[in-house]
Amino acid sequence: MTDSRSRTFDWTDPAAALQQTRSAGTGLEALRAMIAGSIPPPPIAQLMGFALVEVSEGLAVFECTPAEFHYNPIGAVHGGLACTLLDSALGCAGHTTLGAGVGYTSVDLNVRYLRPITHASGLLRATGRVVKPGRRVIFTEGELTDAEGRVVAAATSSLLVLASGG
Repeated sequence: MTDSRSRTFDWTDPAAALQQTRSAGTGLEALRAMIAGSIPPPPIAQLMGFALVEVSEGLAVFECTPAEFHYNPIGAVHGGLACTLLDSALGCAGHTTLGAGVGYTSVDLNVRYLRPITHASGLLRATGRVVKPGRRVIFTEGELTDAEGRVVAAATSSLLVLASGG
């Protein structure tokens, strides 16, 4: 018999949050509003237990403390958590460079896993930076560090700018 555990979470209607994001001003202003709590976080952040904690022009930082519910069958945190944190940080870094009503989508994401992640890794910090902004394509890079400051994963991404916001 297995030792069953459960977890619940709440989220806000993503369509309503999207409308708030689109009317908040520039990408940087919208993300600052999310940090301040006037725009709710997206459901994926609630589900996986991570949060946007810092933004500035060309920079976005997310944090997450890995837990049992992030584990895969081989006793480590699933690589999808690292990938999701990096995708979020790199995408939001690009978003900080966009004007009001302008959106983006990932064209590619290349993640390199450098160290295993477990609950003992402590607070994970995903930092995304814009390497080259653009009107059509934005290039980004970043890394995921553990509580000791060791890089556990690194990534690059290209983002396609969507002039209509979505």
